[in-house]
Amino acid sequence: MTSPITAVSPRALELAQALVRINTVSANSNLGLIHLIRDELARLGVASRLTFNPEKTKANLFATLGEGKPAGVILSGHTDTVPWDGQDWSVDPLGAQVRDGRLYGRGSADMKSFIAVALAHAEGFLNSKAPFAIHLALTYDEEIGCFGVRDMIADMRDAGIAPLACIVGEPTEMVPAIAHKGVYRYKCCVRGKEAHSSLTPQSVNAIEMAARLIGKLRDMAEGFERGEMRYAGFDVPFSTASVGQFHGGIADNVVPRDAEFRYEFRDLPTADAKAMQEEVLAHARALEPSMKRVAPDAGFRFETICEVPSFLGSAESGVTRLAQRLAGERRTTQVAFGTEAGIFKSAGIATVVCGPGSIGQAHQPDEYVSLEQLARCEAFMRRLMAVREIG
Repeated sequence: MTSPITAVSPRALELAQALVRINTVSANSNLGLIHLIRDELARLGVASRLTFNPEKTKANLFATLGEGKPAGVILSGHTDTVPWDGQDWSVDPLGAQVRDGRLYGRGSADMKSFIAVALAHAEGFLNSKAPFAIHLALTYDEEIGCFGVRDMIADMRDAGIAPLACIVGEPTEMVPAIAHKGVYRYKCCVRGKEAHSSLTPQSVNAIEMAARLIGKLRDMAEGFERGEMRYAGFDVPFSTASVGQFHGGIADNVVPRDAEFRYEFRDLPTADAKAMQEEVLAHARALEPSMKRVAPDAGFRFETICEVPSFLGSAESGVTRLAQRLAGERRTTQVAFGTEAGIFKSAGIATVVCGPGSIGQAHQPDEYVSLEQLARCEAFMRRLMAVREIG
């Protein structure tokens, strides 16, 4: 079913290179990239709605191509990237070098190329006879917790914008993805009571108490692997739990007062991540009485780092069938990584994930997207201009 693919257009490649050359690592501002896109759209007479983070250093951009049409299809992408510190790159991460049929650079696959291809076709969408508008929805801070998209969706609601559907352009090699796991991350801070290590009965060892909770997480992970109903199609067909960071202690002969660790759940779309976290909290509460008998202020404190819901679409939904037609694909897939799709769906917007490049290149040294994938994405956009109905 896949149609022959022509070469990527010079304009789409030029825009992809321009976006890759802007450093939008999540720790930095994304306003340079947002302003570039805003100005490109303004030249076409299209106004952009910007919603900012509290510090006004980052912004989402929402723009409608085809103002006045009754409803629209969102083309969604995040503007931030992960860092490359400590990675062994053979090319400049911000160089946007084209070599051997590939565009290299941080964000080339994840996911500035999708944004660039959509922007390159903005004028075509404006002139399209499709009965719906195209909305460009570009967000900040996806990589660290999908924070920007929530403000964007709230702004859409306030403005009375009710899209028909959403296509999240994460790298799926242009195969529509209809499910992914959620990502729920937490920090646990343990307060104990210090003492000389020869007087341990007079202390509460924060590391040891943290270890008991970490052991609980490991038991839960093994329970998921052993007993959870399998969900075919995922690389790991059950939910997972893992600890990613641990800090604690100041010396070998001092019982540690403080410890801190971070952990995550990656839950199947059929699982309940909130119940998983409640199980951890309950175990912590059960440990606290013995700690407080020694030190009344001892105990556990939890902070939420991010809660990105899982996504479960349908192969039968109109937006999935639309994405299959546009991509020239009979297949659908499921992806292991998290996206903003579950948040759009939770807002009542039918959603699918489909974009150029492979997640196997994302977050890696020498990240790249093939020009063939960019050309396939362009074909997707051209077909979208000719669509007469969703489904």
